[in-house]
Amino acid sequence: MTRGALSGRLAIITGGGRGIGEAIALRFAAEGARLALGARSRNELERVATACRDAGADCSIHVVDVSVRDEVDDFIHASGPADVLVNCAGMYGPIGLLVENDLDEWERGLRVNLMGTVYACRAVIPGMVQRGRGSIINFSGGGATAPLPHFSLYAVSKAAVARLTDTLAAELVGTGVRVNAIAPGAVDTRLQDEVLAAGEEQAGELFHRMQKMRDTGQGATQPDVPARLAVFLASDRSAGLTGKLISAPHDPWESWNASRIQSLNGTSWYTIRRLDPYTIGQLGAEP
Repeated sequence: MTRGALSGRLAIITGGGRGIGEAIALRFAAEGARLALGARSRNELERVATACRDAGADCSIHVVDVSVRDEVDDFIHASGPADVLVNCAGMYGPIGLLVENDLDEWERGLRVNLMGTVYACRAVIPGMVQRGRGSIINFSGGGATAPLPHFSLYAVSKAAVARLTDTLAAELVGTGVRVNAIAPGAVDTRLQDEVLAAGEEQAGELFHRMQKMRDTGQGATQPDVPARLAVFLASDRSAGLTGKLISAPHDPWESWNASRIQSLNGTSWYTIRRLDPYTIGQLGAEP
């Protein structure tokens, strides 16, 4: 029997009931991982868990709201010692101009996208450090790397996740615990339903992009693309790689070997940095 890249490892996945989280769960199951899936919908979790079990994976499900710290702590504790954490739960939050946004909804989105990630990271890190190994995979995205008008909560929270990622990576150097982030690309999930429902006036340019993607498929990223990157980051293939924000559809991560990873670490490549003469000089040509 062929052993998968994640054989025997326990992977905790938030947002594991649908979309990208579901695609990651199925990929991880195919690679031999044991799974603990968390989301708010039991029905969605049960559906994904059935598919993972059919693929031969042990899989537990946990109804959890990642914006509630105690619920996240209980989820992590009930799941068992994690080898991998994937923070995939997320939302757009209010769509429209900031001055017209419902600030209660804005704050709710910040708790889901940022604090949910913080809670889960904080809960798994002590055990990972104690065992001397672990991979944490966060989800950032295009909202982190450029202004995203009409989606201020999403942009701000995803930029914060990117900075959380490289900050934790720096704190954990030498422990055997790695922290990276994925920019998944424009994956056609239920989140895009919200963009289309908001309409052009509320959603701005992103409405046209999502409408074109729905109509033609142009610009779409298949959910298996970030799922394959998650396998790479969770497995020994990416050993040593930490503190990076990696675009699943655009960056050449599939070609990275141990030598390339070593050359990338300690540089500003695949990170969010202020562009100025000093930083550009330090970047130089890609290693």
